[in-house]
Amino acid sequence: MSYLDQITSPTLLISEKITRANIKRMAEKAARNNKKLVPHWKTAQSHEIGNWAKEYGIKEVTASSIKLAEYLCGQGWDNIHIAFPFNPLEIPRLNFLAANQSLSVQLVNPITTRKLVEGLTNPVGFFIEIDAGYGRTGVHIADLGTIEKILRTATQSDKLKFKGFYLHPGHTYYTPDKAGIYEQSRQALHMLKMKYQSEFPDLVTRIGDTPGCAVTEDFGDIDELGPGNFVFFDLMQAELGSCTKEDIAVCLAVPVVDINFERKEILIHGGGVHLAKDVLVDASGNKNFGEVVYLNETGWTIPADRSYVKSISQEHGLINASDSLLQSVKVGDLLGVLPVHSCMTADCMGEYLSLGGKTIDHCEGKSL
Repeated sequence: MSYLDQITSPTLLISEKITRANIKRMAEKAARNNKKLVPHWKTAQSHEIGNWAKEYGIKEVTASSIKLAEYLCGQGWDNIHIAFPFNPLEIPRLNFLAANQSLSVQLVNPITTRKLVEGLTNPVGFFIEIDAGYGRTGVHIADLGTIEKILRTATQSDKLKFKGFYLHPGHTYYTPDKAGIYEQSRQALHMLKMKYQSEFPDLVTRIGDTPGCAVTEDFGDIDELGPGNFVFFDLMQAELGSCTKEDIAVCLAVPVVDINFERKEILIHGGGVHLAKDVLVDASGNKNFGEVVYLNETGWTIPADRSYVKSISQEHGLINASDSLLQSVKVGDLLGVLPVHSCMTADCMGEYLSLGGKTIDHCEGKSL
């Protein structure tokens, strides 16, 4: 039976071939630059896809929450890092998981550090998150006082081990000067390494963002790379120059439920609860919530004439259709939609269907 015969409602498809190629390419880049690749698993959130990653020498992963870390426990990872400013209310849950799995957390203030010192019953590592210009979270690179307070507080516990400094230059998503941002980030992490390496000889520095990691070759003395979206990529990454549309490894299969030839619009069952509501806006102000691909027995093809999802509500999606699409489509057909943000689309859908017809697990759906 074709995988297409299994689809009657919005379904997230995954190409194992493209996914593996993306993982292999980033693993080779890390090896070429003598860096450790520790991918952020917030994108894939899957045991099965994690097994694919292990085949390319990946031994550690990063989680976006303690919930995802718990899902990944017991899967043979050397360490799982929770790359979100740690929530001290979750110390009991952290203790439970750390009894059987090597874990590390992210610290941004001495208050949480103190609570961990007082509450940990099992060993846990920690990174100090650094803000070198993004402005979302982390200790500002110039705030050495807070860094010192976190480090000195942590030394009061034999359960809390300093691992190094973590930096997410998320502003690479919003500016074309990725090289400039990476130079700034490299300098920040280099300064911290030089300052603390004699006291903590095993400390490492990690940087994580797909746009920068995808296009950069000179990472300086940064030790570890932690991108996430590269596993699937998406339209946003294609627009940023991180990949081509052919590198996008997931697409949402959607049923066609109505066609308006006069307005050149196609109504699909596929809306915000499937794609999320991330959007790209072109120079003319047109909104793009996803681009149409044609499904076939082996996957999908990208048409020469672009059609895109111009608007979405909870369950509805409205496609601005090209003439060629209008001539070939009929009610009851399936179309594919490349997502603007694959991480959010996968999170919405909670599982994947492979092109071989196999259901692949996701943390939010827990299909096994």
